[in-house]
Amino acid sequence: MKRVVLSLLALGLLASTASAQQHLRIGLAEDPDILDPTLARTFVGRIVFMGLCDKLVDIDKDLKLVPQLATEWSWSPDQKQVTFKLRPNAKFHDGEPIDAEAVRFSLDRHLNMQGSFRRSEINVVKTIEVVDPMTIKVGMDAPFSPLMAQFTDRAGMIVSPKAAKDAGPNFGAKPVCSGPYKFVERVQQDRIVLEKFKDHWNAANHHVDRVTYQPIVDGTVRLANLRSGQIDMLERLQATDVADVKKDSRLKFVSMVGLGYQGITLNVANTDRGKNSVFGKDKRVRQAFELSIDRDAINQVVFNGEFLPGNQWVPPNNPWYVKSVPIPKRDVSKAKELLKAAGIPNPSFTMMITPGNEAQQVAQVIQAMVKESGFDMKIQQIEFATSLQMSQKGEFEGFQIGWSGRVDPDGNFTAFVSCDGGQNDGRYCNKEVDGLLGQTRSTSNFEARAQAYEKIAKILADEMPRVYLYHPTWFWAMSPKVQGFVPVPDALIRLAGIKLN
Repeated sequence: MKRVVLSLLALGLLASTASAQQHLRIGLAEDPDILDPTLARTFVGRIVFMGLCDKLVDIDKDLKLVPQLATEWSWSPDQKQVTFKLRPNAKFHDGEPIDAEAVRFSLDRHLNMQGSFRRSEINVVKTIEVVDPMTIKVGMDAPFSPLMAQFTDRAGMIVSPKAAKDAGPNFGAKPVCSGPYKFVERVQQDRIVLEKFKDHWNAANHHVDRVTYQPIVDGTVRLANLRSGQIDMLERLQATDVADVKKDSRLKFVSMVGLGYQGITLNVANTDRGKNSVFGKDKRVRQAFELSIDRDAINQVVFNGEFLPGNQWVPPNNPWYVKSVPIPKRDVSKAKELLKAAGIPNPSFTMMITPGNEAQQVAQVIQAMVKESGFDMKIQQIEFATSLQMSQKGEFEGFQIGWSGRVDPDGNFTAFVSCDGGQNDGRYCNKEVDGLLGQTRSTSNFEARAQAYEKIAKILADEMPRVYLYHPTWFWAMSPKVQGFVPVPDALIRLAGIKLN
């Protein structure tokens, strides 16, 4: 009898322990691509990396740099070198120590690994010197003002050298970093599971024991899962659901003005498909396409006026916005004239979009608008990760795709419009633009950079390799039991401080 009672008590203790475990379930709008910070390029992947991979530095809600793996940093007088002091006693998930040699390995990997999307973000780095076990110095041939901003994202993420060498090209299938949570499993299109890394330097401020990221593409279904308790919070609540969620006492609503944009990449020279497309043949077709679009109407019809229309890589309320290149008014008559002058009065093309109600609605509104000018626009919906692969290979004509934004404006467009940009999927190339981009990167002087950006904006408004549409406000919805979530303008979910009450 005593044994039975003891067994029941033991079971009760186990059940109590299990119930004390905090499991946070987050609904994502897409399924991330590869979980390798060197090779990844999706926004939702960056959300997962916030729990998985520490960076040299991070940003706070006020966009100020804050320490992460680097506790302090200093610049040389000529602004060509930055020296980082690393956090003592920090570890990777495999128990290996984080030291200067590990940082050198990761930065070198970002710069030289085949297929790296980080290369174009930090290719100004020419030297990586291990000063001592906990000090590393990064050198450049010329000053590069966006460098620290790049290190607040994937280019600053440090991976375990041992794990990366052992796994080779398969590292992204079971990544080993040094974030507050370590990788457990991934089931494509279903879930990514992380569990708390108890040896993390900031473990005391991470209260959740387990995090599951669930891709739920349909925004309506994502919200239904939140309401039914299948998930605890979701990112990118649909703008049309904002008012309803605000009224729902069973849910919490959080919003933040973002740094990014939604736009359309036009294939002008990526493989023969781009060169032979209506957009690759004549810039007047691209100009006509933009003039056929009413950005304010898109915002009102699809987003209930919650977003901010825009025509540049930063929103009109941003200090880096070029006011001399304002949002053009819709002009169907002029669009028709341009198409006639180009000898293509009825251009036909396919717009690739990713799954989701809002993406489809935006595409349909644009389809109706451009039809009035003579465009025959077809819509092709492709799974998110697959669409990125197709875009990179040039297997598209127009691609409706967003960018979540970066602290420094350079991170919002250089990789997309420079000749060798790592995400220049349309293969637009203008040497004058490249030269001006070089100028903006070589100085931290606001006026000098702004003058160069103005010249770039005027060139891009004429050549139109990308059509910027609007700048989203980020919306999150969550269960009232989720406490301590602090939104940051980059829209990435930082897990520090979050509790389930």
